[in-house]
This record gives sequence, C-alpha cells and structure tokens, in this order.
Amino acid sequence: MTQSFQEALPFFTPAAIDEADGTIRPGRLPSYIKDHRARLRDRFVSGGAAALPEYELLELVLFRAIPRQDVKPLARALIDQFGDFNRVISAPVAALKRVKGIGDAVVVELKVVEAAAHRMARSKVMARHVVSSWDALLDYCHTVMAHRDTEQFRILYLDTKNTLIADEEQARGTIDHVPVYPREVVKRALELNAASMILVHNHPSGDPTPSQADITMTAQIEAAAGALSISVHDHLIIGKSRELSFRAEGLL
Repeated sequence: MTQSFQEALPFFTPAAIDEADGTIRPGRLPSYIKDHRARLRDRFVSGGAAALPEYELLELVLFRAIPRQDVKPLARALIDQFGDFNRVISAPVAALKRVKGIGDAVVVELKVVEAAAHRMARSKVMARHVVSSWDALLDYCHTVMAHRDTEQFRILYLDTKNTLIADEEQARGTIDHVPVYPREVVKRALELNAASMILVHNHPSGDPTPSQADITMTAQIEAAAGALSISVHDHLIIGKSRELSFRAEGLL
C-alpha cells in the first residue's frame, strides 16, 4: 500500500477489512469509532431514546449501513437538512440521495425504520373500537402522515360496531392539494360493507387549519355517503404537531 493510498483511507489499517467479503472483522474498527459506538449503544440500552439527542439516535441507525467510518457528520447533516429524526426517516428517497454520503444502504436502513414505525402504530388501531383507541388512532395518523412533504388523503372505514376494518390511501397530491372523488370514496365503502368512515389528510405546511376546499370536499363526501346511509364520523387534518377535528370544530 502506497503512502498516498494510506492517506486516502486515514481511518483504517489494511487489516481492518475482511479479504473474503469486504466487511470489518470484529474488533478491527479504529478505537475511537469503536468506543464511540459502544458508548452510544450503552446509553441507549440504559436510558432508551430519551437519553440520546436526535442526531445520535440517527447514528445508531446508520451504524449498520456504514460500518467503516464515523457517521456523526452524516447524521448531523441529515438533521440539518430535514429538521428532525422523523422527517429524516420519512423523507422521499430522491431527497435523501441528494445528501452527500447517502447511498442505497443508508436509504434501506432508514426506510426499514420508517416501515417498522408505521406497522407498530397501525397494529394498535386495526380491528379496534375507534372510540376506545382514539389516542392510538391519532398517534397512528401522525406517524404515517405528519412528516410527509405532499398531501395524502386516507380513509378509515368502520363497521356497525365502530371497529376499524380498513385503512386505505385514497389519493396523493402536491404540497397543497390532493384530488379526492366522493363517488370513489362511497363506492369503496360499499365494497367493504362499511357503516361509517373517518376522513384523514395532512397539511405539509404543518398548519391543520382547513381550507375552503377542504370544507367543500368534506360536505360533498358527507352528502354522497349519507344518501346510502353511510355516516362520516369525522375529518381529521394532520399538522406537524397537532391535528384538527371537523367534528370538534362544528364543521360536521
């Protein structure tokens, strides 16, 4: 190995990489990286996520994707770019890849974490009585929608006992608009034999205040559903840190 190539790889000795598969052998990480990673893991095990700032929690995720270098600069860059841990893992793939140092391996790790979060939140509300699991339902909606950079319209379909039987994405839109067709909404409710529904969409701006278009669209869906004896329990608008209920605001 020439001096210039050694300088190009300042963190590792030639023996650090396994000749068979290119991975790091146990114990061969540079000591300052190995010690840092061990400390972070210990703090997480002993104190949970609350014991770590967001960029260090992100480091833990990045360890698996990037085993041979210090990932703290990349974790900080991602937080600076997207704002917080939740926005990093929910960022679009194309946006993630525009950050220097992000490749397919990192994207996969981040999206696995996002998928796991969605699965866990969803499992707490599916086949549950909506009234008794309302807080869990709100948590699920925030987990899935609050950090999206475009609007998404979801419908939660309920049976005659107000048990959630289906959660479906009806449409995706732009940063401030999503096309919704009342006929399709009601058609799907009939297919599922749903007795009622809850409409949910997000505002990427973070402000859940309904627009006039939101109010008009809700009235159209309520009228179409009501004609077939299907009720609209609520329409939730999900903002970054809070939600708005049409029912609570007297809009339904």
